[in-house]
Amino acid sequence: MEFVAEVMAVCRAALGDAGRSTAGLPLSLFLIGLAGSVVHCVGMCGPFVLGQVVAGAGAARTRYGEWQRLADATLLPYHLGRATTYTALGAIAGATTALFAASPSFAWLTAALLALAAALLIVQSLGLAALPGVPWTIALSRFARPLTEARGLPARYALGVVLGFLPCGLLYGAIAAAAGTGSAAEGAVAMAAFALGTVPALVAVGWGGLMLRRRLGSIARWVATPLLLANAGLLLALASQRL
Repeated sequence: MEFVAEVMAVCRAALGDAGRSTAGLPLSLFLIGLAGSVVHCVGMCGPFVLGQVVAGAGAARTRYGEWQRLADATLLPYHLGRATTYTALGAIAGATTALFAASPSFAWLTAALLALAAALLIVQSLGLAALPGVPWTIALSRFARPLTEARGLPARYALGVVLGFLPCGLLYGAIAAAAGTGSAAEGAVAMAAFALGTVPALVAVGWGGLMLRRRLGSIARWVATPLLLANAGLLLALASQRL
């Protein structure tokens, strides 16, 4: 419990100043991606990461040294593909909200979107925001499965683009926060930061395999959950400032 309290204190100290302006949103979404990838992305996207790593190792015809294994397991084209989708979604969300910038209710709209993002984040921290069984998720997973086994860079990039549309509460919360900026550019930057935050845990899964995937899941409750809750508080602070 003392460790959790220390994590919360660090989060409050690091994010307190950021909460005074929308400029702190990219930092918040980066930390949300960092924590949320341990809580959720490792479980949902981990199998696709491991599938690519296994396919790459199996297709190697020359001596497959440790350096080559680590380089391939980083899967940079795949992560770039996800970042492309997330950034585009952020730009669309921000641009859509910007259409109402001249409306008297604009401040209330953006505040409501930031509050919605905070609510989804709290739900995610409780482990209730995964949507593995919805038809859209099943259809995307089936479409992406052949790309998982392909080793070429274009195929891995395409897989990232496709899987960027996998529905989950964490992603919806980030998009809602990006929409709360009321700007296409700020929404894109915020979602790019979110995408960057999701990379380390998935790279670790690619390097460490199934065992590390399970271990990351075991520490999520003690580290990632408090960080998600702290960032939910930051989003609520940003929402209150809009009013």
